[in-house]
Amino acid sequence: MFIRTPRLEIYPDRIAQNARAVIALCHEHGAQVAAVTKVVCAHPAVVNALVAGGADMVADSRIRNLQAMADTGIDRPLMLLRIPAPSRAADVVRCANVTLNSNLGTIELLSEAAVLHGVTHQVIVMVDVGDLREGVWPDRAIEVVRGAARLRNIEVIGLGCNLACYGGVIPTKENMTALVEVRNRCREASGLDLNVLSGGNSANLPLLVSGQMPWEINQFRIGEAIVLGRNVIDRSPWPGTRQDTFKMVAEVVEVERKPSMPIGERGQDAFGGTPEFEDRGVRLRAICNLGRQDVVVDGIEPLLPGVTVLGGSSDHLILDVEEAAENVKVGDELEFWPGYGALLALSTSPYVQKVVIRG
Repeated sequence: MFIRTPRLEIYPDRIAQNARAVIALCHEHGAQVAAVTKVVCAHPAVVNALVAGGADMVADSRIRNLQAMADTGIDRPLMLLRIPAPSRAADVVRCANVTLNSNLGTIELLSEAAVLHGVTHQVIVMVDVGDLREGVWPDRAIEVVRGAARLRNIEVIGLGCNLACYGGVIPTKENMTALVEVRNRCREASGLDLNVLSGGNSANLPLLVSGQMPWEINQFRIGEAIVLGRNVIDRSPWPGTRQDTFKMVAEVVEVERKPSMPIGERGQDAFGGTPEFEDRGVRLRAICNLGRQDVVVDGIEPLLPGVTVLGGSSDHLILDVEEAAENVKVGDELEFWPGYGALLALSTSPYVQKVVIRG
């Protein structure tokens, strides 16, 4: 059967295998796992694989994705990862059971929406322990928790933090213990149990394996370690997982011998950059039918030995195939392993066909 290109091939059985391995590790620590679907735009096959692999809840950063999952009747709680926008409070409480919050005013709007829709909405108050992305500074956590606790139809279930995203700060025993200590102060000041401590993302797994993760940390929001089988600290394979869970396939539309240096006076490229080139003489070059509108071109790895990714324009992927292990010709399909950023773009692009492959 002919399947058009470009396409993203999805292998859900392999993803489920990864989910079982990673989630079992977290469960041994006594922690829940919110399996993160944002990198695949909550593709149903991936969502089902994560649930089959034992996910306790499913998390996404986009309301549209959460709504799509809610519409399918998924039997897991749904978490909104991104801080809710005040203007979307009504949408949030309709499709998410739990949100991560750092602004009391927004929680007040969630309360109003929850009352209107007759639901109880669960809130995790985010605390910034050093990565400088979302979260209240620790000395303000009590104020926010106390304020949220007074709101109708709002249940403050715990505290959370995020690391290794914006500032690249790695989870350590010290910053995880800091979250525990903030929780303890909030618990004493508010009288709430605050039983959930959402310690972060896939970057927490090495600390967990080392045995230094405080036992009080009992929830993780895991995406890349499951869907791509990667240790996000250094992108090495995570033990017990597969890395062949997604494959990008592009079609060759041109093969020509050309100089490796542009000819003529040069300015900026279409994206405002000034790329550097190495003079390697005349080389065999191939162009494939997707570009930077569809994928992060420096985030893909060719499967065919000898193929080198040179770059891309909006619509074209440019390759050096001079030393390719096989003869490359127009109409051939070339395969690539996508990294996290590349997978995110491929999943989001409406111009890339998504194909589910079992086994």
